[in-house]
Amino acid sequence: MTDTRQRPRADQRRAPERYLSTPAEGIETRHAFSFSAHYDPKNTHFGALLACNEETLAPGAGYEEHRHRDTELLTWVVSGALAHRDGDGHAGVVRPGMLQHLSAGRGITHTERNVGGAREPVRFVQFWLQPDEFGTEPAYGLRRVEPAPGGLTLLASGLDRDADSDALRLRRSDAVLHLVTAGPWQTLPELPQAPHRYAHLTAGSLGYRTVPGPQGGGRSLEPGDSVRITGAAFADPVAGPDGAELLLLEMHSGLVLG
Repeated sequence: MTDTRQRPRADQRRAPERYLSTPAEGIETRHAFSFSAHYDPKNTHFGALLACNEETLAPGAGYEEHRHRDTELLTWVVSGALAHRDGDGHAGVVRPGMLQHLSAGRGITHTERNVGGAREPVRFVQFWLQPDEFGTEPAYGLRRVEPAPGGLTLLASGLDRDADSDALRLRRSDAVLHLVTAGPWQTLPELPQAPHRYAHLTAGSLGYRTVPGPQGGGRSLEPGDSVRITGAAFADPVAGPDGAELLLLEMHSGLVLG
């Protein structure tokens, strides 16, 4: 498990710094962590997060059938539409304002493609999270999201406190995915605290301080940028002139090993 006594830190990663791969024609992927043939021993995960891929699929392009096991996959479409079909008979089209959850469990195959007839690329962000239940039956969920009035919207959760909410149910009992929104020049809502928080900006821009108070350095985020947050770092976030849309993954422990 993760040592929660580590010093506060806001480790920012710019979108162009992410490893770029082109696994098939019409597909471009920017990887936040080591992935497939790309391996960096200092960048294998953050908390319980195994991967965060920002994908672009051209019209007609997509991933052919492939297999996942014991992984929670959360997919948020930024623009366009993504068609999903899996070996257990689930099929869905994910559009902006919708969240898809695939719990791979003991193993499942699926395809992901730009929706048929599309004239524009589909762009989406996908998180891969380690579950704390292994070998379970695969599960699938898709929901349309209505942003909460206060700007902090619960998307998916494994916490007991959220069991009766509309959030998609994760098989990671101490992880939560939130959508954070703010209008132009607005302060972001108070963000939930956790030993590990991963923030990925999907639209707009924002500024923040690395730690609270005058000693915190000023930083800014553009779409595709991310911040790995430990402790009380990432202070006083304020949206830019076009507002901000942020995905925030709250994690209360790290990888389960062994």
